[in-house]
Amino acid sequence: QVQLVESGGGLVQPGGSLRLSCAASGTIFSIYAMGWYRQAPGKQRELVAAITRGGSTNYIDSVKGRFTISRDNAKNTVYLQMNSLKPEDTAVYYCNALIRTVGHEYDYWGQGTQVTVSS
Repeated sequence: QVQLVESGGGLVQPGGSLRLSCAASGTIFSIYAMGWYRQAPGKQRELVAAITRGGSTNYIDSVKGRFTISRDNAKNTVYLQMNSLKPEDTAVYYCNALIRTVGHEYDYWGQGTQVTVSS
């Protein structure tokens, strides 16, 4: 059984920072791409940032220069450092990872963590 557990969400004022973490646990042979998605009320889930096992990254335009995705392969953990937060960043943030486990590869999701940017 593989699980992704997120932490680090919360309420922050505009211009503030938060750091999200997502740790994978269970029977894991390898983790390929990892990413962070978000879903705001009434909107579709969107990919915010992704990182390959080798460290290549990509971001949606609206967060470039403000958010940084990173990963620690030894800890099976991915991070999202969010700076200069704006109200429009408010959403539930979900961790995603393509993981090779016993018998198959599968896209796993975390439970989601709420990020609210408001004064």
